[in-house]
Amino acid sequence: MKYFKYYLLAFVIIVIDQAVKLAVHEYMEMGPLGEIKIFGNWFKLHYTLNPGMAFGLEFGSEYGKIGLTLFRIIAVIIIAFYIAYLHRKGAHSGFIWCMSLVLGGALGNVIDSTFYGVLLDNALFVINPPPFYPWFHGQVIDMFYLDIWEGEIPEYVPLIGGNYYSLWPIFNVADASIFTGVMLILLFQSKFFERHVPANTQPEAATEPEVVPDAESPQSGN
Repeated sequence: MKYFKYYLLAFVIIVIDQAVKLAVHEYMEMGPLGEIKIFGNWFKLHYTLNPGMAFGLEFGSEYGKIGLTLFRIIAVIIIAFYIAYLHRKGAHSGFIWCMSLVLGGALGNVIDSTFYGVLLDNALFVINPPPFYPWFHGQVIDMFYLDIWEGEIPEYVPLIGGNYYSLWPIFNVADASIFTGVMLILLFQSKFFERHVPANTQPEAATEPEVVPDAESPQSGN
């Protein structure tokens, strides 16, 4: 299978992502008390659980959570088939590599949502569970914390003034892989999606009109 190399990249990302998550779960304490500073106060390891989508967005019930997990599974399947389709159609290899980054990251988080509710006992909802609970209800493990800024917004700032905020992201290897793949597609889209004009549609070079001698003109030597 000629596109195996693209799936291999996705597999490597999944292995690294899961290894880091399981190590954090095993050896770190959750929350601020377990933080490990890497570069001062602005880049730290911070064990936390993400119950929903990126940036802390989440659905409000156990049915929303399983819906999100199933959506992720379907998206991963579509991306996997799309990579094979791109290869068969001769798409730019750089674009396919970027899609492999997205695939690996997406599948890494799908594993959390699908299995961690059972394997790590971190399911979000604990209320009269349906038969499949806590499968598909796992929370995603995040650990890389870019503590850019935190503090209280002044009262005079419209809408958000007077509130305390922390900027920002806490993410994992899978999130970083997805982000990298998407950003590379945006940066190099003109190269990945450049349009080639078929050779048979190229304009023909202009040629000088052929001069036909006048049949009635006198010939030299007569």
